[in-house]
Amino acid sequence: MQYNQNSYRNITFLGLGVMGSAIAANLARAGAKSGYKVTAWNRTQDLHPGIEIAKTAGASIAVSIREAVTDAEAIFTCLGDVPDVEEVLLGDRGVIQSAKTGALIVDMSTIGRDAACHISAQLSKQGLRFLDAPVSGGDVGARNGTLTIMVGGDASDFAECKPLFESIGKNIHLCGAVGSGQSVKLCNQVLVSTYMVGICEAMLLAEQAGLDPELVVEVCGGGAAASWALSNLGMKVAKSDFQPGFMIKHMLKDLRLVQESANDLPGVELSDRLFKIVSQLAGGHEQGTQAMIRAYRESQTPN
Repeated sequence: MQYNQNSYRNITFLGLGVMGSAIAANLARAGAKSGYKVTAWNRTQDLHPGIEIAKTAGASIAVSIREAVTDAEAIFTCLGDVPDVEEVLLGDRGVIQSAKTGALIVDMSTIGRDAACHISAQLSKQGLRFLDAPVSGGDVGARNGTLTIMVGGDASDFAECKPLFESIGKNIHLCGAVGSGQSVKLCNQVLVSTYMVGICEAMLLAEQAGLDPELVVEVCGGGAAASWALSNLGMKVAKSDFQPGFMIKHMLKDLRLVQESANDLPGVELSDRLFKIVSQLAGGHEQGTQAMIRAYRESQTPN
C-alpha cells in the first residue's frame, strides 16, 4: 500500500534531541492545522527536555517504538550515528518490526551514503519505503522551520512527503536516488567545518588588530566573505559563547563519514584536528562548533 499526502492521518517522529524535538514540534503544529496527528518517541524518557518541547506543541508521547509507529503512514527519525539509526529502524524492536506495509520512512540523521542505501534495502524487503533527508541550518533553523533539507530517494515518495517537509524547512531539494541526500550533506559539512577555521582566524586577527569583532562580522558579512556561519557564529566566537547549536561531537562524527567517503582533503583534516583538540578540553565535546576557537586560544595560553 502506498499513501499520498492527503491520506496522512498519523505521523511519527523518533528522536527528540536538540534538532529532533524542534522538528517534531513544527510537524505537530502543522498537523493541528492540516488534520494529522503526530506521535513522538525518545529513547530517554525521564525528564528529557525534548519530550516537553514536542508535547507542548501538541505531539503525543509514546513509550515504545511499537506504540509510536503501528498506525503511522510516515515515520521520521533524527538520531545520532549509524548504529543508532540502524537499531531504531532495523533492530529487534525497531520500526521494521511494527510499521505497516507501505509506510514511508524518512531519516533526517547524517549517516553517509552507504548506511542509507543499506537501510533502504532492508526496509524495502518488508514493503517499507525510504527517503534519506539530512538537514542543515542548526537549532535555529529547526526551531524556525527554515532548514535546508537534502533528500535522496524516489521522486514520487519525495513529492508525497514534500508538504510535510515544507512545514519544517524552506530549502527542500531532491538530490537524486537514495543516498544522494547524504552525499550532499557531507559536502555541506566540508564547507561548514572549513568555514569555521576561517572565522576563528579572522576573529583572532581582529582581536590582535584591536578591531571590534561586531564591526568585522557586519562588514565582511556584507561582501564576498558572507556566509550563514559568519552571520550566526562569528559573534559567538568573538564572545566565547559556546552554547551548542550543533555540537562538536556531532561534527566529528560527520567528518569521520566524510573521510570514509573521500581521500586527500587537507582542509577537512585540519578542521577535524582542531575539533578533536577542543573535544578533549573540559566540556568541549558537547559545545557548539564555534568552540573551535578554544583550540587556538589554548595553544596561546602560557604554561
